[in-house]
Amino acid sequence: MHHHRSQPPPPVPEDLLAGLEPLRRETFALRVARWWPDLAAGLADVYPSDVAATAGERLLRAAATAYAARDEALHRLDQERTLRPDWFQDPALVGYAAYTERFGGTLAGVRDRLDHLEDLGVGYLHLMPVLRPREGDSDGGYAVADYRDVRADLGTVEDLADLATSLHKRGISLVLDLVLNHVAREHAWAQAARAGDERYRRYFHVHPDRAVPDAYERTLPEVFPDFAPGNFSWDDGLDAWVWTTFNSFQWDVDWSNPDVLLEYTEIVLFLANLGVDVLRLDAIAFIWKRLGTNCQNQPEVHSLTQVLRAVTRIACPAVLLKAEAIVAPDDLVHYLGRGRHHGRVSDLAYHNTLMVQIWSMLAAQDVTLATHALRSLPPVPASTAWITYVRCHDDIGWAVSDADAAAVGLSGHEHRRFLSDWYSGTFPGSTARGLVFQENPATGDRRISGSAAALVGLTAARAGGPDGTVDEAAVDGAVARLLLAHTVVMGWGGIPVVWMGDELALDGDPAWAAVPEQAADNRWVHRPWFDDRELSAAADPSTVPGRVLSGFRHLARVRASLPHLHASVAAEVLEMSDPGVLAVLHRHPEGNLLSLCNVTEGWRSWPGFRLEGLGLTQAQDALTGGPVPRGGDGDVWLAPWQAVWLVASDV
Repeated sequence: MHHHRSQPPPPVPEDLLAGLEPLRRETFALRVARWWPDLAAGLADVYPSDVAATAGERLLRAAATAYAARDEALHRLDQERTLRPDWFQDPALVGYAAYTERFGGTLAGVRDRLDHLEDLGVGYLHLMPVLRPREGDSDGGYAVADYRDVRADLGTVEDLADLATSLHKRGISLVLDLVLNHVAREHAWAQAARAGDERYRRYFHVHPDRAVPDAYERTLPEVFPDFAPGNFSWDDGLDAWVWTTFNSFQWDVDWSNPDVLLEYTEIVLFLANLGVDVLRLDAIAFIWKRLGTNCQNQPEVHSLTQVLRAVTRIACPAVLLKAEAIVAPDDLVHYLGRGRHHGRVSDLAYHNTLMVQIWSMLAAQDVTLATHALRSLPPVPASTAWITYVRCHDDIGWAVSDADAAAVGLSGHEHRRFLSDWYSGTFPGSTARGLVFQENPATGDRRISGSAAALVGLTAARAGGPDGTVDEAAVDGAVARLLLAHTVVMGWGGIPVVWMGDELALDGDPAWAAVPEQAADNRWVHRPWFDDRELSAAADPSTVPGRVLSGFRHLARVRASLPHLHASVAAEVLEMSDPGVLAVLHRHPEGNLLSLCNVTEGWRSWPGFRLEGLGLTQAQDALTGGPVPRGGDGDVWLAPWQAVWLVASDV
């Protein structure tokens, strides 16, 4: 593994750029000169030198073809974002994620919801999943049968391009999923392999007998033990075993074959030219296989991502890559770039640890574990951003490491069990109404499904007691917890992404199990349909949807006004003073921002003397516009579930 900094780029493929004006040809050549070292180094890590050289030339030709075909408005966007490379780190940027059909019905229907998104301050819209999956069970759309086509029920490729244009006019970026690890068994590559085409058989991990699969299985975990045991499936068409990490109908592709890299590069460029701004690299941790390992987070994963990023920077630099790597914290930081990949791989990654710790703090009403775990995270490149979130489309796995738990005197196993009991509503005193997902009796692992409203206790509070009376104090507490959780992600930096419906405190989908292909997968409970009645109700600020929506709007507005929350400014978790208060500091040239969050149902304090050392003696709370809420003892006092964002006062 060597850096090939001195290796000159191959000649720019002028034949593919011949129809372009000189300035545009020169721009391409300058980008090749700038990004070729990253491209060449990534290839050299993965392939023998002769294979890497050929792959590099093929990738440049793919980039030139896409560049020549890119439309004028997208070229302009490339220029804008090249001049402002931190566009996605801006505190004014708030994200929103939704299932396309559940949010807008169709791609055209999503356009009718854009006023609502603009009202929320959304500048980043993640629509899931849009590309054409296999018929029937498709792992929620992630078994893709054609990357260049759209689900028929959602519209056409033209509708997707039209939506991207409409979004760009409102300053909203479009985010789509790109599954890199596997294709549906019905995909053209898999069909050709089954028909006996040797070239396409080499796109997959195909084995005539169990010898090699059994050798790998010794160290491979099972992702879905309930409905997809083992990591290999027999296929009669192939007359062989094929690697299937997730489901028997999802065939893992073989990235050690450079043809696979070229295919995916061309797909990335095709989607970029439709106007897609961010590609979520789904299941990226799994793409490289190595005997004797768990076949996740291998070094080649990062080298291949570096190649994909370099090619997009050459052809379409407006486009970002986002790693969907839900892995241990020490592994996760590599997806944003460590060592020689620093700042050269994905631009964005999910902050899974923060999400897990938010739910842990709220259940335990204690920040000790969260403070330790979040302080232990290595720093990430200042040119990248975390995606922060309270909920997403997936279940919540209690990714609390035994080491982090032990460091604060807890048993990791017992704490994970407590969280599963709490959020499934079986722990005494819990008002959460989540569902257990994929219980593993061997490990005791129980993941949790449920809407944010169900998990903070709002669903139970709204349902009322046996006599139908609603405890308004319980509703108030649940609303406060829902807003507090989102205040943590909004105040972290990075891009906070709101899961569709949480801004209206939507409950789960009561009919999730009535659809046969969903009945075995209770994650559908927290994928409700957008409810226009709740949106209408939110116009009244005294209703629960109204209170929550106005709280979200307010958070987004305040956040946009604070340069301290630019994603390049690290979120520094401070040593704990009170086990009920999470303290997060952003050190910025214009002064410090201190976020204090009370995660308990009682009043809590934070020492006033600590403000002086941070230059915040004369601070104000950006969330209220008022002074620091100090008691007679000079300490900062926080009401139950209250947060403050303290900044130096101009006065």
